[in-house]
Amino acid sequence: MTIALTREVSFEEYMTMDGGEINAEWVRGGIVEMSPVSGLHQEVAAFLHALLRLHVRKHHLGTVRYERFVMRLPTIPSAREPDILFVSAVNGERLRETFVDGPADLVVEVVSLESRDRDRGAKFFEYEQGGVPEYWLIDPDRQVSEFYVLGPRGHYELIPVAADGYFRSRAVRGFRVDPAWLYENPLPDELDALALASQSPENG
Repeated sequence: MTIALTREVSFEEYMTMDGGEINAEWVRGGIVEMSPVSGLHQEVAAFLHALLRLHVRKHHLGTVRYERFVMRLPTIPSAREPDILFVSAVNGERLRETFVDGPADLVVEVVSLESRDRDRGAKFFEYEQGGVPEYWLIDPDRQVSEFYVLGPRGHYELIPVAADGYFRSRAVRGFRVDPAWLYENPLPDELDALALASQSPENG
């Protein structure tokens, strides 16, 4: 839901509201409050974050951040809090202490019932228009994973998994994920999955 405001709020004001304790995003001068997430949402997001972070650190590819870290898209303008984002070393100058100033190289949203329309609607188009090169939509309830990459005309193109069942990231070199992992109960051990997910960037 959107919090009613008597005036527009600047990005700087948003970043200091309630000491950063409110779970909300800043969109075109308004504050959009977010609902609490489910345990399944947290488990899947934490699993993916662990795999990405370990791979990125091992190969010195950049920085991985997770929910409550803000991505500011000045062209929209908006300040969203993706579940996971990756900023490559090449674009490291975009990183600030509490936000990334510009598009991340990869954004991951784990879809919940409350966020489904927003993740597939407003956020989809904001990330596309804001120049986020790769966007993953992971829906564990429906057991559907979608992987989008910006095409040459600036629109997201759905990239299918390969014949071997893996999706290979273009934004994170050498990283691949089997969507079936995300639907297992319990989720796979992170280190076991990492052995399959993480390849040398030169060979991935």
